[in-house]
Amino acid sequence: MALPVVIPSIAASRHYSGTSLGVTDWIPITQKQVDLFAEATGDRQWIHCDFDRAARESPWKCTVAHGFLMLSLVPTLLPELLVLIGWKTAINTGVDDCWFDAPVPVGSRVRMSGAIARARTLPGKGCRLPIAVDFQIEGSDRSACTATVNYVYFP
Repeated sequence: MALPVVIPSIAASRHYSGTSLGVTDWIPITQKQVDLFAEATGDRQWIHCDFDRAARESPWKCTVAHGFLMLSLVPTLLPELLVLIGWKTAINTGVDDCWFDAPVPVGSRVRMSGAIARARTLPGKGCRLPIAVDFQIEGSDRSACTATVNYVYFP
């Protein structure tokens, strides 16, 4: 893993549009994690939670992670890629252009890359940082998930 990109202040963030943030370390996707996500969201579809049925009936012959589980990893992984100095409040304001491009088999490992899209400062000394993320599956040439996550930071 590379060191995170450090933005020295909210005001300086506008100068980081287009900046690549590198990639995180690989993290495993476990059945326990998928089951807990299913419990939290109510999405207990057999493709995610029933290993025996998935082995028999799914095209991948195993359980797969929820697409939204990938998105839920952004707040956990983003600090490996980006440090913004001087913020007190961060708000996720939405997701643009989200695609779940390939299934993530339970037991595989994923990592996230990121790039700052068009950063801009806001009234009240805040900034808006849209971050393009891409989840790669180890050993696959297809992305699991691509999206632009939108964060607003205030001092």
